[in-house]
Amino acid sequence: MMTTTPAADARGLALAHYAARGVLEHFLARHGVTFQQQIALRAAVTAASPRTPDALVAEVRGYLKADPAALRADLDELLAKRLLVADGAHLRPTDAGRGLLAATAAEVAPVTARVWAGIPADDLAAAGRVLARVAERANAELAALTA
Repeated sequence: MMTTTPAADARGLALAHYAARGVLEHFLARHGVTFQQQIALRAAVTAASPRTPDALVAEVRGYLKADPAALRADLDELLAKRLLVADGAHLRPTDAGRGLLAATAAEVAPVTARVWAGIPADDLAAAGRVLARVAERANAELAALTA
């Protein structure tokens, strides 16, 4: 019996995203952190130097296309949980913030390994090229719509 592989499309991309995100959110919930908060915390942790709240909001908005007010509320929550700390006009991650990211990465790693296991490198490379092109085009369309 022969099966056909469906062509990639917006629905398939969305379903893959939400399935993978659901796995990550399962682990984040154990730590009382949302997906959006984790993205903001990761942006702060990976920044070359401490960022202002406005810079973090702009960076995360670029990734998630989320409402700036909701992102500011996420930063406030991360400050309240002492995962970020104010340092003058900048925010910097705390040891607890770094630890949370390390803990969730370690917890989700075995699941992620099973999800990606056995996918040929050529397929991953092709998917990476397609996803980059889709993101570039969608970002351009969004910019045109909101200009």
